[in-house]
Amino acid sequence: PVGAGAGEAVAAALSRIGDPYVWGAAGPNIFDCSGLVMWAWAQAGVSLPHFSGAQYAVAQHIPMSQLAPGDLVFFSDPGQHVAMYVGGGMIVEAPHTGAVVHEVPLYSEFVLAARV
Repeated sequence: PVGAGAGEAVAAALSRIGDPYVWGAAGPNIFDCSGLVMWAWAQAGVSLPHFSGAQYAVAQHIPMSQLAPGDLVFFSDPGQHVAMYVGGGMIVEAPHTGAVVHEVPLYSEFVLAARV
C-alpha cells in the first residue's frame, strides 16, 4: 500500500518548487536533497533522518516498478542523492548547489526505491 500521508508529503514537496538548494538545509525555504524529503514528510507527520543513506535505511525497500507518489528514489549509492516520486514518471528534487527545487522526469541514475 502507498505510505500513509503520501499525498500530503507530495503536496508539501511540490509547494517548495523554486526554493534554492543549500547543502545541509532542511527548510522551510532552502533545502538539500534529503532536507526536502525530510521536511515534506514532516508536513505529513512522519519523522525521517536528514541524510539520504539513513532515509533509505529506515524506509521499506521496493522495486522501482512499484513506485507510487510519495515514494523515495535513490542513486545506486543511497548516500549520494534522494528525490520524491510524485507520479506520472515525475520526481521533485533539490538537485545541487546553484539549482532550485524542481519537478523533472525520473532519470536513469535513480535505481533504488523505498516507501516511507
